[in-house]
Amino acid sequence: MKIKAFRPLLPSSNDVAASLVCPPYDVVSLPEARAILDANPSSFISVVRPDASLPDDAAAAETYTAAHAALASLQRSSSLVRASEPRLYVYEQTLHGRSQRGLVSLAAVSDYDAGVIKRHERTRAKKEEDRTRLTDHLSANVGPVFLAYPDVVDVDKIVNHAVMEDTLFDVPPGDDGVLHKVWVLSESHSHQLVDLFASDVPVSYIADGHHRAASAARVGRERKASIGEAWTGEEEFNCFLTVLFPASQLNILAYNRIVRPPPTFKPSEFIQQLSEIGELTRMAKSPSEVPENPGSVYVFLEDDWHSFTLPPPKEKCGVADALDASLLQRNVLGPLLGIEDPRKSDRIDFVGGIRGVPYLEDRVRKGDGTVAFALHPVTVKQLFQVSDHGEVMPPKSTWFEPKLRSGFFIHTF
Repeated sequence: MKIKAFRPLLPSSNDVAASLVCPPYDVVSLPEARAILDANPSSFISVVRPDASLPDDAAAAETYTAAHAALASLQRSSSLVRASEPRLYVYEQTLHGRSQRGLVSLAAVSDYDAGVIKRHERTRAKKEEDRTRLTDHLSANVGPVFLAYPDVVDVDKIVNHAVMEDTLFDVPPGDDGVLHKVWVLSESHSHQLVDLFASDVPVSYIADGHHRAASAARVGRERKASIGEAWTGEEEFNCFLTVLFPASQLNILAYNRIVRPPPTFKPSEFIQQLSEIGELTRMAKSPSEVPENPGSVYVFLEDDWHSFTLPPPKEKCGVADALDASLLQRNVLGPLLGIEDPRKSDRIDFVGGIRGVPYLEDRVRKGDGTVAFALHPVTVKQLFQVSDHGEVMPPKSTWFEPKLRSGFFIHTF
């Protein structure tokens, strides 16, 4: 796999970084983005969610212009400054005492196109188009793609050595409880890691950021086509911003479901139907965590939690079809609750595991849904297998936590 050191735009100080960085654009609703911007006008949310600073009826072109102006303003004010030398960086996040350390680098559009960077998710055309036009308008990647790779001992040694040095940024936890630290690698270590990835990391996997990756690759191809024979392969648009994590450090949480059934729904009939297709047991008390074992789902309905064992997958089915989210959809959500296409249905909500199981019960008790399902999380091995087989994960089946912040690194081209 090809990685490349680069000269990013960086926050000019630790205080600036603490004020500037923001959650990724796709986990923040428009009202939430506006609230962030109202509380902190210097937030990088003005770049990744430029619609937050505009009226609801603003045209797409206006949002891209607003993002460009916001990025330019951060540079003029020296909130963002250019790194002096091309380097790689280490980005560490710590949540509840658990840390993950990623290598910040550029990845190659050619690797994405060739399948060296593997995918497990289809992109939505409208969302990809929006990110493509924003990236093109800014001539920048403003949010990193979250990549995973099989652990390499020699890579770990260099990264672990780097974090013994002084930090470039050390941003204390905010409301999300995540501590963020950044180190810049030496020129020597940067070169060593580029060589190690070329020799010892044949593939990587998109964990989070399929739309960011797809849009960056599209812009790269469009820019290449626009210059024709003048293309050399060395242009910055041939690469995009990533953070690469060893597989052993990934933290995948469950992605749970809350369903509003059709008007004909009868709870007693639903419970009977579940008992006919799998083992169903009423739980003596509310669970505090998701199920420990694959194939087990917790179901909350009418004041009670039930432990439900999913029917086993069919023989010779694909890896993705054997996942709990697929089995739940095929055996329960579709035939029993009428959720034929979970991507389009307005009767199902997907709840990231970071919110916990009690949140599901609270939502149902408040009338915001009728049935809640808590699932066992997908494993890294399953994620890699789905990607290796060229399959697609079921919708909303992986929730990675903590999320990578935007604003620590900006790759311009």
